[in-house]
Formats: sequence, C-alpha cells, structure tokens
Amino acid sequence: MNPPNAPQNASTLRIGLFGIGLDAYWPQFSGLKERLEGYLARVAQKLARPNVEVVNVGLVDNADRAREAGGELRRADVDLIFLHVTTYALSSTVLPVVQRARVPVIVLNLAPEPAIDYKTFNNMGDRTRMTGEWLAHCAACPVPEIANVFKRAGVRFHQVTGVLENDPVCWSEVDAWVEAARVAAGMAGNRLGLMGHYYGGMLDIYSDVTLQCATFGTHVEMLEVEELVARRREVAADKIAARVAEFREIFDVQPDCGDDALAEAARTSVALDKLVADYRLGSMAYFHKGSGVKECEDAISSIILGTSMLTGRGVPVAGEYEVKNAQAMKIMDLFGAGGSFTEYYAMDFADDVVLMGHDGPGHIKIAEGKTKVRPLTVYHGKVGSGISVEMAVRHGPVTMLAVVETGDGKIGLLCAEAESVPGPILAIGNTNSRYRFKCGAREFVNRWNSHGPAHHCAVGVGHIAQKIEKLGQLLQMPVVRVC
Repeated sequence: MNPPNAPQNASTLRIGLFGIGLDAYWPQFSGLKERLEGYLARVAQKLARPNVEVVNVGLVDNADRAREAGGELRRADVDLIFLHVTTYALSSTVLPVVQRARVPVIVLNLAPEPAIDYKTFNNMGDRTRMTGEWLAHCAACPVPEIANVFKRAGVRFHQVTGVLENDPVCWSEVDAWVEAARVAAGMAGNRLGLMGHYYGGMLDIYSDVTLQCATFGTHVEMLEVEELVARRREVAADKIAARVAEFREIFDVQPDCGDDALAEAARTSVALDKLVADYRLGSMAYFHKGSGVKECEDAISSIILGTSMLTGRGVPVAGEYEVKNAQAMKIMDLFGAGGSFTEYYAMDFADDVVLMGHDGPGHIKIAEGKTKVRPLTVYHGKVGSGISVEMAVRHGPVTMLAVVETGDGKIGLLCAEAESVPGPILAIGNTNSRYRFKCGAREFVNRWNSHGPAHHCAVGVGHIAQKIEKLGQLLQMPVVRVC
C-alpha cells in the first residue's frame, strides 16, 4: 500500500513553460537574453517534481517564434501553461502561444530580486548598461498589456506575483496550481464504477451522471452486484486465508469477530479487487437494497473491509451509491489528503465540536491509530449483518469537501477547514471523529447547510482549501469555503 498522504494513482502531468522577451533588445543590451534564459531555466527547475513533465519551449521573442512555440505546446498535449514574464515583451508574441495550446495559463510575474540595488544601479555610469539592468528587473511592466489581450481574446489566465528566489508565499501558490492541475488531469482520467442503485428516498444524493462526466471528464462504468457475486464464487480457499491474514495485519481485529465473518469479508475483498482490476476503476460507489437473493446480500454485507482497503490504496469507495461523494473522495485522495466518507453524527455543544462519520468503508490510511474491526448484528437502515470498521480521522488539520449539484444544473465545490481533535467517540463500529471549526460548531453547520450540499462529504488530512479553490478555477466551477 502507498504511504500516507502520497498522491494516489499518479500519472504524468505535462506542464508547458515559456518566457517572453523582445528580440530588438538583444543586440542593444549585451548578455540580457542569456540572463533571462537563466531565469527561465530556474523556473523550470522549480516546477520539476515526480510525475510532472515540464515542456520548456524557451524564450519567445517575436511573432514567428510565438506561433512555433504554440504548436510545440499543442503537440505536447500540455495540461497547463506557465508564462514566465521575464521582461517587457509585445503581447503579439504571447497571444499566439496560448491560443494554439488552448489550456489555462498561469502568468508568473516574478522579479529576480526583492528590490533593485538603487545605489549600485545609479553608480553604473553607463546608461545603456543601466537600461539593460532595468529590463532584467521589469517583469511587471507587460503584465497589464498581456492581461488586457487575454481578457479580450477569451484566454483563461491566473496570476502569481512575487520573487524568483526565497519567496515561500509565491512558490506555495505555484505548487498549489501544479497540484490542482494534477488533480484535474487525474479526475479526467478516472474510471468511476457504479454498482447497484441509489438508496431509495435520499433525494439529495441523486446525481446527474452525465453532468459529472462533462464537468470532470470522468468515465463511468455501470456495474451489477451479480458481477461481484460471480467473482466471489471463484475465490480459492488459499486466497481467503491469505486475505484474512492481511486483515489481521492491517486492522485491529477485535476478539469478538467470528472466523466465518472474516472469511466472508476476505472472499468479497479478493473478488472486489478482481472487479476493480478488470474494469480499471479509480473510484467506486455502491448500494444494494437486497431482495432475498442470498448471494447478493452476502456480497454486500461483507464488503466493508474490502472497500476500506481499496480506499486506502487510492480507489475510494462511497456507500449508498453517493456518486457526488465518490467524486469528492477521489479529489481529496488525488491531493494526497485521503478522503473518507462522512456525514453529521451529532453536535457536542459542550466542547463546541461536530461529530461526523459514516457506516461502511473508511480511509484507513488517515486513521488515528489502527482501524478497529467490530462485528455488528445489524447494519442500521440496510440489509444484513457482519463486520465493520471503526476509526477516527488522524488528529490535526483536516479539510472537508462536498461536490454540490446546484438548482441551476451546475456543479460546484464546497469546502471547510477544521481540526480533528481527541475526545470520546461513539464505539458503534462506524467511522467517527470530533471536528472543531474556527467559526464554531453552530456557525459551521449553518454556513455549510445554507449552500445545499447532500448530507455526505469527504474529509481528508491537512488544510488544502487553497488547492481546492485553484482546482475549481481550472475546471471553471464555483468554490465556496465556509470556514
């Protein structure tokens, strides 16, 4: 299994990069072009990271080179472009690059130093050299011109303003853009399996699957519970024994868990892994009401340990056929934050916390300690009985995310930052945690509910609202942060 907080199902993100200049300057100011190319190379170094390919097309300094560079980025199929504004350049050398690539653009308005050394500058004694030195520092100069042309041409762009070196605020923002782009690409390449049907009567969770596909690029596979049943029949005894042993290693299996229940869970877990592999799924949502067909009911009632393991391996699984929350969980997992299925459990006004959790699978990689496995004689509101997981999310900063379908037929993101805090939880064989919000429990609940999300959301570790906001900008969807 992957280490906690590692981005899951990582695939290569291709980032386009180019700098800009004006070819008329090069014969006038000795060394200026080489200096600016050095700045661009430094940006390329800072953008480089695992599973990211930086396609650096160099310094663009005239309209002909702009058209060529745009073609290079288009052929490279980049997901995002960083435009490093190194000095003044004509907007006619910028627009053709981004028009041909047709992806969002991040304008890097980066000064090479926090400030010009005015005394040294003014003592240079050669106004031509002084002008060349100024041009190496005037990144901010053409940004209004570029922004004006981008706006009029309908080019989506965002800005980062700061210093090339030793500016953690600036580079944290750049990192957030890269992470958001990687998640957007991950969602577009994701295959979501939907097995069974909605929990009848939960009108808030019903989802427009076509809208989900159109917004995120997700591919959906419609699955039958019988497909899981068929694979359960094929699981050999040695595979069951090996999976039970794996359960005992990964989970804190309580003494009152029966061997037969563990074996049934192991059989389903192995079959579920096969189903996921066969369809190349990156996430899943499921529910089955049950209608007296024992094999189907046995498969669903023994699914929780297997789905928890999948969730921990980067294939988040949402119960109750909650399509929107499967998407939210996948987003959180791609950000490396985990993404566990949750809803309100209760409010603790004495400690000013909200208790939140859910029955069914939990993200075992973000648990506080080892996840317990407990037997349940009834799954409340559902068919059957069996074993389930009990965990609290790791204590410390957390972020909650809901994918919201609005009344006007659009999708938005709703998020909040909080702290998972120690204290008593409900030992009922479900995931549940205590969350404290800066705005207070009462105000958080009022704010969150006012935006009309479904009653489920995803919770992950760390404060990543800034990254979620950037993901929304890249996908052109509204993001609301309530706390």
